[in-house]
Amino acid sequence: MHGKFVWYELMTTDMKAAEAFYTDIVGWSARDAGMAGMDYTLFSAGDHQIAGLMTMPDGALEMKVPPAWLGYIAVEDIDEVAARVGTEGGKVHRAPEDIPNIGRFAIVTDPHGAAFSLFQANGEPPPHLEQMAPGNVGWHELMAGDLETAFSFYSNLFGWTKDQAMDMGDMGVYQIFAHQGQPIGGMMTKPKEVPSPFWLYYFNVDAIDAAIDRAQSGGAKLLLEPMEVPGGAWIAQFTDPQGAVFALVAPKR
Repeated sequence: MHGKFVWYELMTTDMKAAEAFYTDIVGWSARDAGMAGMDYTLFSAGDHQIAGLMTMPDGALEMKVPPAWLGYIAVEDIDEVAARVGTEGGKVHRAPEDIPNIGRFAIVTDPHGAAFSLFQANGEPPPHLEQMAPGNVGWHELMAGDLETAFSFYSNLFGWTKDQAMDMGDMGVYQIFAHQGQPIGGMMTKPKEVPSPFWLYYFNVDAIDAAIDRAQSGGAKLLLEPMEVPGGAWIAQFTDPQGAVFALVAPKR
């Protein structure tokens, strides 16, 4: 499991609105997690839990931290990996701590400031869900501060390897990366108009045009018109009604 994305979390300003939005767009079911002392909603695709939803921490907006999706990457020894984040040029923003009966997590950033979370689970991993299954996260994309520096950082921490690289002309190289031989995402040096590096997550839907209609009807802003990518899939990128950036991927228009 080391180096595998295993969880996703949306921190937002309006949980009820976000729950209604994503259950409609992606087709997830939602239920309260029953966590003492905090509101936390679980999104599921069928019997598989995919993501969590929570209100943004106090003070986040004042610090100009916008609503955002956060990805959790599994590690074998979270304390060891968190220590290595700093030596590899990243930063630990929340030191490893326990989630009772679930595991340990830490929130970190890469050398250019893209945020993600480390996670070490208690017990056995959940049942496997195919990467392109409906409602799962089919792709993980890093708009990096610098492609080569970022790839070295993540490869050293998680063992990710380079897969196919695509020359995007003036936009530079798009480097697909793999976990244990399976391509799971891509990275590229961010365009100048993107203010800061970030991770973007692509949720699987059946057909991109219908999903775009649902998203826009729900108040999303379309950032990238539907585009066909190598392999024949279609993608689109958005900000949700509260301002979090997300993307969709589908096998057809």
